[in-house]
Amino acid sequence: MPKPYPSEQARQEARDRLARQGITAKEWAIQHELTPSTVYAVLNGQKKCLRGESHRAAVLLGIKESSPTT
Repeated sequence: MPKPYPSEQARQEARDRLARQGITAKEWAIQHELTPSTVYAVLNGQKKCLRGESHRAAVLLGIKESSPTT
């Protein structure tokens, strides 16, 4: 069973990937049709990423596995 909350290490790796690509979290959010505030909250561990936009952001950032659909 996947862990429901992204770890600090996973969030840091996502921030590092964005930095290596030379794009900001805001630019990344806009590219993926997400609100920048949600992406910042996910990267900073302020959202649990259980459902909705925060879950989608975590999956797209590669810090959480996609949950299987029932």
